[in-house]
Amino acid sequence: MWRYRSVLPEATPVSLGEGWTPMLPSKRYPHAFIKEEGANPTGSFKARGLALAVTMASHYGLKALAIPSAGNAAGALAAYAAAAGIEAHIFMPKDVPFANYLEATMYGANVTLVDGLISDCGRIVAERKEKEGWFDISTLKEPFRIEGKKTMGYELVEQLDWEYPDAVFYPTGGGVGLIGMWKAFAELEALGWVKPGRRPKMIAVQSSGCAPIVRAFEQGEKASQMWPNAATFASGLRVPKPYGDYLMLEILRESGGLALAFPDEQIFSSLKDWAGDEGILLSPEGATSTLAYEHLLRTGFLKPEDRVVLFNTGAGLKYTDVIAEAAGLQRPV
Repeated sequence: MWRYRSVLPEATPVSLGEGWTPMLPSKRYPHAFIKEEGANPTGSFKARGLALAVTMASHYGLKALAIPSAGNAAGALAAYAAAAGIEAHIFMPKDVPFANYLEATMYGANVTLVDGLISDCGRIVAERKEKEGWFDISTLKEPFRIEGKKTMGYELVEQLDWEYPDAVFYPTGGGVGLIGMWKAFAELEALGWVKPGRRPKMIAVQSSGCAPIVRAFEQGEKASQMWPNAATFASGLRVPKPYGDYLMLEILRESGGLALAFPDEQIFSSLKDWAGDEGILLSPEGATSTLAYEHLLRTGFLKPEDRVVLFNTGAGLKYTDVIAEAAGLQRPV
């Protein structure tokens, strides 16, 4: 992602090779492309934001960082903190995919599993950070994760020959990538790298088991309400009250986009379908993008000739235990 360093904060990068992920054309839908963020270090899009946040933490001489995470941000912070020689203190729900716990532990982070949701983890960080001397690197509590995530917007436009797609599908938990890409589009227009005007429709996709943005969008609200009893096998979407909800809702409406939610059963069916037919093992979050795209083709909101980018935010192999459980698979004896 450092090919865009002229529009990023000036500092010596703490890099593990993040960014410039593949744009995979679908064989069934000639105008649909999977943005494969699972190709990043630590297997998810979280590498972008945490690479830049840790870069700046190192630049400013910070010694200890803390984060609440639904899973993939934990592994990314642990990896980049290890590369930078900075302490990482991570708080995750105890039922995150096992790969998230494994990688954070192996990178040497201080990991606490919490009997609750990411909102509970965030509360713990907020309560303890001053006493412990941690810098809180939570979503939108500092400016640099969004700067890393905005590179997804630069990339997808460059990979489409400096033209906007008609729509971008984004699995939405904390929503930093959605906000970051919208920022990137404004910068691209200011730089004269794309023609101003028709930006993509931004489509936020959630699980029916945790859909605060969808509910707020449908009810015309400016911010979301806490989602009760949040539950979904797409762990990255299990964010009951996103911190940047009001920004996401503004973007969705300004772009002429939508917020959609689907049950886990349908999400898993799309994951299985795209694996078997396209050779792409999506994350559960990524499968919400493919499911939503096919839904909007059926409803006529999008036409088959519309060019779209579907974000797969993490590698499916990071969810081995979760996908196996959904598929009813066990190791053969």
